[in-house]
Amino acid sequence: MNKLILACAALLAGCAIQPDYKRPDVELPAAWKDSAQNPAKDKDGSWWRVYSDPELEKLVAEALARNANLQIAAARVDEARALLVQTDAALYPTVDGRFERNRTLSSAATGLLPPGIPRERNAYIATLGVSYEIDLWGKLRASSQAARADLLASEAARETVRITLAADVAKVWFSLRSLDAQVASTRRAVGLLEDGLRLQKKRFEGGVISEFDYRQLEAEAAGTRAQLPPLERDREVQEAVLAVLLGRSAKSIMEESFARAAEDPSMALAPAVVPEGLPSELLLRRPDLVEAEQRLIAANARIAAARAAMFPSIALTGYAGSEAQALSSLFTGPAGIWQLAFGVAGIIFDAGRREAQVDAARAREQQLLAAYQGAIQNAFREVRSALATQSRARESYDIESARAAALAATLRLALLRYRNGQASQLEVLDVERNLLAAVNSRHEALRAQRAAVADLYKALGG
Repeated sequence: MNKLILACAALLAGCAIQPDYKRPDVELPAAWKDSAQNPAKDKDGSWWRVYSDPELEKLVAEALARNANLQIAAARVDEARALLVQTDAALYPTVDGRFERNRTLSSAATGLLPPGIPRERNAYIATLGVSYEIDLWGKLRASSQAARADLLASEAARETVRITLAADVAKVWFSLRSLDAQVASTRRAVGLLEDGLRLQKKRFEGGVISEFDYRQLEAEAAGTRAQLPPLERDREVQEAVLAVLLGRSAKSIMEESFARAAEDPSMALAPAVVPEGLPSELLLRRPDLVEAEQRLIAANARIAAARAAMFPSIALTGYAGSEAQALSSLFTGPAGIWQLAFGVAGIIFDAGRREAQVDAARAREQQLLAAYQGAIQNAFREVRSALATQSRARESYDIESARAAALAATLRLALLRYRNGQASQLEVLDVERNLLAAVNSRHEALRAQRAAVADLYKALGG
């Protein structure tokens, strides 16, 4: 008989053991494919300082303090922390107090009162109660572990929002600066063309040039001027996007105009970010991957909680106190009362409901396992794409800079040839048109390179 009891206890204990969590096996490369001589590094999380742009640093600080999405993420962390405290509280006894005063009048017509018992009676009761559920099967501990993993996941989610927000602010800011520079260069080109147009108009009216030459110059000036409205539209759109990222008011979103300097074409590129010799396992510290893994850990713990719910619950309850007819004698020796109870409750038949809950918990774990593996694949895709984009963006900027420099020299030669009567006005116009396109392309290439740096920091988890 004793052996049978021990065997049953061992079987029940075995059923209640929580499945050990083990990080899923992931095939990782040994290190990053690319390398750099002097990679930019950041240790305090403020990676946007690599741009050496004080205005950008102010904007990021404002966004981190006021952005709505970040505030939502922070509130979710507070909620998860409160739920953890609530779940952990179930591991400890619950103590409650009670005080009552009753006044009762019994009927004299029934004759049921024993002799000497007054019809009108007072009763004072004061008790202190304790209740405690014995966590024999680990249900409460598993629930606490799941809640703790949820808290860690919400903290990682907040960090993901923080990194993404800083990257978005940087990209929008540099997009605005690039658009300002393109607007400035286009306006300069329009001004030069209009000055030339006024001069050529006088020459046309004086019969020096043909109407054909004059109308071509007029069309060229109008075509260059037509490039301004789309650029200014894009600038206003980006200003509204930046205002939202910064958490500014609706009035600011409609009216804000950010003061900034036009892009200096000679400005240095943002430092290259290439994790030289960095083990790829470090990417698993990326906040979104930490969040995905903590969700998986929570799901694993909830399987144990669902399995433990299939076994009986064991509870201890009791109270101690006093009961008397007069308040003055409530706490005297004869007034003492107490109760101690031990209870076991379990489901005998529930039509498979609890087994289904275990199956559902296992299915959720499989979903989160697949999500975790997919998040890892996506993270490495983002890093590889960001590395390639950053490298090619630097090359594009160098090429566009060389193109703009060559066209600037060509324009000087074309103007000299035109003044000496060796070239036509059309040749000069062609060079001016190509130079404007090259200058604007260089501004766009500079913006793309800076955005690529922000994207790579984001892909690397800040």
